[in-house]
Amino acid sequence: MECNIDEKGVRFRRAWGFMVLIMAGMLSGLAAWTGMWGLWVIAGCCALAGGFALYESRKKWCAMRAMGIKTRI
Repeated sequence: MECNIDEKGVRFRRAWGFMVLIMAGMLSGLAAWTGMWGLWVIAGCCALAGGFALYESRKKWCAMRAMGIKTRI
């Protein structure tokens, strides 16, 4: 993997990753409180997405750009 994003993209993906991980934590707390299993699934998906965004920011790599899709950031 070679770097395909600049520092602006790295900062955006890092912020996005942390926001999504915080949302996953809030959803898992809500799922534990209400007992709705569907919220656990959504919280897990959010945790995976946030972790992947942090991985992208750490490697300075964007999966969408690697597939040829042009992103604004």
